[in-house]
Amino acid sequence: MKNFCLFLAFLFLLIVSVRSDIIKDSCDEAAKGDPNMKSDFCVATIANATATGSTVSKLLQNTSLDKFTRSCLEACSELYSNAGSDLQSGGEAFKSKDFGTAKFDLSAAIVAPVTCEDGFKEKQGLVSPLTKENENMRQLAVIPLAFIDMVK
Repeated sequence: MKNFCLFLAFLFLLIVSVRSDIIKDSCDEAAKGDPNMKSDFCVATIANATATGSTVSKLLQNTSLDKFTRSCLEACSELYSNAGSDLQSGGEAFKSKDFGTAKFDLSAAIVAPVTCEDGFKEKQGLVSPLTKENENMRQLAVIPLAFIDMVK
């Protein structure tokens, strides 16, 4: 999660150096090219990234969790850790203009929230406590991919 936050901080610093209308225009343009991306979410998350890793850690502190839920949360924690690494390496590839590698690594980060959410669905009636965070993470991972497509 730390790597993910560093990547978002880099993206934020890169973008805040330009006028806010350019941010909105860029998010609008990126959203046109990707049906999975929402422009308003793009603008909001550049300034307000969520810390899903810390949310998972807090949930795991609950000693009354059943074994299956705890197992799902532990898997999500590992998935998000890997996603952070993917986002960091994708950001580094982007900075070096290796757009193919950047796109590959950033695409791998999208797997974390989808797999995390799917894990909870394996037990009938179990509702994921991370649905909102997983959707946010999926959107966050899609944003830099859309920007890569714009600069290629």
